[in-house]
Amino acid sequence: TMAFEPFPQKDWYSVLGAEPSASMKDLKQKYQKLILMYHPDKQSTDVPAGTMEECVQRFIEIDQAWKILGNEETKKEYDLQRREDDLRTVGPVDAQIYLEDMLWNKDDQCFTLSCRCGGKYCVSKDEAEEVNLICCDTCSLIIEIVQHS
Repeated sequence: TMAFEPFPQKDWYSVLGAEPSASMKDLKQKYQKLILMYHPDKQSTDVPAGTMEECVQRFIEIDQAWKILGNEETKKEYDLQRREDDLRTVGPVDAQIYLEDMLWNKDDQCFTLSCRCGGKYCVSKDEAEEVNLICCDTCSLIIEIVQHS
């Protein structure tokens, strides 16, 4: 049975049958293999119409997956999106924090904030610009970094 999927976003990695950690080369190989397999021209003429439809559907999905994952920019965006979606399913946002309310830790080169569980939230300068949800390193609480508008 299909688990309820709260995000309309497709898992483009699983469309290609790849792990999110797969290299670009690996993704490309998987894509090329699948796109040939499901290419409408490659289907034998005696397949049932339903099967043909399915193939076309898959073909479109595989093509779409590669459009997103085959490009460094869109892949990076998609990976961040996935990470946020994963975090949102982990637990509710505990607090909204401005970056300047966090402490800059010179040794670790990151902003930190103590969590009420005694653990801490850490985020590097670069991450702070791209990610707005940060998980505590010891419990499942999440804070959201809000930028001043």
